[in-house]
Amino acid sequence: MTLQLGDVQTTALIPVAIKANETRRKNARVKDDVAVQIIEHLDMDTRPFDKFLSHEGVVARTVMLDRMVNDFVAKNPNAVIANLGSGFDNRFARVDNGKISWFDVDLPDSIAARKKVFDERERVTMIAGNVLEESWCSAVKAESQRKNAPSLFLAEGLFMYLSLDEISKFLSILKANFQHGTLIAEQNNPLFANNQKHHDVVRATNAVFKSGTWSGREIADLCDGIRFVEEHSFNEEMKKHSVRGWLFAKLLPKMNDRWAIFEW
Repeated sequence: MTLQLGDVQTTALIPVAIKANETRRKNARVKDDVAVQIIEHLDMDTRPFDKFLSHEGVVARTVMLDRMVNDFVAKNPNAVIANLGSGFDNRFARVDNGKISWFDVDLPDSIAARKKVFDERERVTMIAGNVLEESWCSAVKAESQRKNAPSLFLAEGLFMYLSLDEISKFLSILKANFQHGTLIAEQNNPLFANNQKHHDVVRATNAVFKSGTWSGREIADLCDGIRFVEEHSFNEEMKKHSVRGWLFAKLLPKMNDRWAIFEW
């Protein structure tokens, strides 16, 4: 299996490497057999992509987002969920209730690579498209209208690769195409913008962080009608599992990424 990915898209291999290695652990906090298969097929050396802080961060963000999506699905069992910048994410397998409709959206090279890994699945649609263009919205909107169901949008590992102007455009596209919705988006620290060379694993790629925020309120301010609900630092989960994670949360409480929730 050969995977050809652009610079930003290559970062999708970071969570794959980490989830594969976590899955192999005796008391794995995240199970992702597809990630294991990808790493084995690629015969990939995961060491450049799996350092302690990134490992704990990816595990924490995965556990936290799975929990939030499961909570949303419990309240909205017919939900329509769009996973934006999906990479090789396999969250559908962990949250499916047998009723939700799921869309994995990513750039064409990423979707082409994804189709080599994932078989067609009932109620799952892969869409090749740019989140900064409206074309990806039509299928998601049609399914939401058909089911008369609420829409949830996930932006994991996406916003840091967009400028604030691009994030504003993305939010405007959501507002223009979906009357109501919920967005759960990963937020990173602005000190990392254009300084990915200091990131323990992203520096092994050619990707560039283009933005960051201190609070999700800064994102809500980019688009009229977007309401900031709440946010939670990955520290909340990381500090539970190791002394190093606890120390990081204690000494550098604002340096970690966060999950922010928005509604309109």
